[in-house]
Amino acid sequence: MTPQILETSQGRKIAYHKLEGAGPGVVFLGGLRSDMEGSKALFLEEWAKAQGRAFLRFDYSGHGQSSGEFTQGCIGDWAEDAQAAISTLTSGPQVFVGSSMGGWISLLMAKRMAERMAGLVTIAAAPDFTQDGMWAEFSDEQRRQIMEEGQTALPSEYGDPMIITKRMIEDGRNQLVLRDPLKLNVPVRLLQGTADLDVDMSVALRLLDHLEGQDIHLELVKGADHRFSDAHCLNVIARAIQEVLAVR
Repeated sequence: MTPQILETSQGRKIAYHKLEGAGPGVVFLGGLRSDMEGSKALFLEEWAKAQGRAFLRFDYSGHGQSSGEFTQGCIGDWAEDAQAAISTLTSGPQVFVGSSMGGWISLLMAKRMAERMAGLVTIAAAPDFTQDGMWAEFSDEQRRQIMEEGQTALPSEYGDPMIITKRMIEDGRNQLVLRDPLKLNVPVRLLQGTADLDVDMSVALRLLDHLEGQDIHLELVKGADHRFSDAHCLNVIARAIQEVLAVR
């Protein structure tokens, strides 16, 4: 299906698909260099359709079918894209489902538009990864490349090397969510695989410890990798969303 296009106030063209249905709706926030055609997004769309529930999936700028180049973007841009999509394309409370980087984006949305959040489900959430993951683990040579040449290339098991820019690193420092208290007055389910080679279990434990709220649970799935997209994991995601919705 050809996606619809939302033009943001920054002039970026965001490709999206949405289902009309009952609320609270569900918004899927994808990961770094992923797109809305991934298995989790498509599974959740079918799940929402079967439930008669409103659902939104979209591509950040520089991802998938949206405008721009990946190397031009940063966390702040993609958070702006998400906020524009949620504000413009949905109505009423929404359950944010954030995968990997989308977990970070969803926490930024929790801070910026808490009144629109009915619940939160994260999947291998990677908050603050540009600082605590990338920059902290870069070699001296990679840091030099970033500061002097403006970028460095990281090998990726998902395809071509990932270009990480100086702008992404520096902007990420303005988007950090684990440095200040973060209180969530909605049900939260954090999902994490024990065989995830991209986001260590310690990140999920740190997030669990950092978040403040009355209904926050972490579920570890033994043997699940970062994709978290086999049949069992997909059903775990759906169950977590149903748990969040049942609290309302």
